[in-house]
Amino acid sequence: MITNLPNLLTLFRIVVIPAMVAAFFLDFPAANWVTFGLFVTASITDYFDGYLARAWNQVSALGRFLDPVADKLLVSSAILMLVATAQITGLAVVAAVIILCREILVSGLREFLAELRVSLPTSKLAKWKTTVQMFALGFLMVGSASPAAIPSVEIGFYALWLAAILTIITGYDYLRVGLKHMAGSA
Repeated sequence: MITNLPNLLTLFRIVVIPAMVAAFFLDFPAANWVTFGLFVTASITDYFDGYLARAWNQVSALGRFLDPVADKLLVSSAILMLVATAQITGLAVVAAVIILCREILVSGLREFLAELRVSLPTSKLAKWKTTVQMFALGFLMVGSASPAAIPSVEIGFYALWLAAILTIITGYDYLRVGLKHMAGSA
């Protein structure tokens, strides 16, 4: 019997990352779609692991630790894969770097605040940022394999910039809260 399905969903999100990256490098026309399918499946678990943990009263320390780590690993791996294969190029690389820098900043901030026994809960805007990131990365993964009527690359680039803007806003919000605690602990 599965004792904690939410944690298993979170672990699945981590385990699927190497398969997702490997699928992108396969040499057949549907490789983009296989990658996209794995990414979407992993992204959906991001919603359900937290929802089920709260609904079934299975919130755990492991889940609280693994969930943001799994999110960051999935997004970072997707961005690195898309940059490495020139699916993200030019100025869009700046948006990707903004997203990666914010992820590292917030991780470090959470670690620092944990030492002070201060939690840094995820804001609603940060959840929207994650949704926009997943949306953007999914469109970029499909890329030119999408039907001609759907401009996946353009949608992905615009959404990536929107995610970068939300990333700056939410990163600033988290940093502002963290700096208050840093000043108080000095």
